[in-house]
Amino acid sequence: LQHLADLAVLWLNGNQLIGTIPAELGALSSLETLSLFGNRLTGTIPAELGALSSLETLVLQSNNLSGSMPSDVCNLRTTNGGLLFFLVVDCKSEVACSCCTRCF
Repeated sequence: LQHLADLAVLWLNGNQLIGTIPAELGALSSLETLSLFGNRLTGTIPAELGALSSLETLVLQSNNLSGSMPSDVCNLRTTNGGLLFFLVVDCKSEVACSCCTRCF
């Protein structure tokens, strides 16, 4: 992933991905959109995603994630001008999220 430093959009919706969200995604410093909707991802949301200071859109719904939205990710809604304006996850039943813009 270190060779993708200029990647701005990573859209992997509906690819039946399994496993956990790689913490290494947090190293994609130019990432503006990360969408992993409709896969079979499990585990918790890595706090390393909070390092994505250019992130505007984060869509993680329709997976099998658990735990809480890391505070480092929530902080992206308020720090650096609050660029993260669209944050979606299954927070009605799977992930506790007080900062999400939309819950499913």
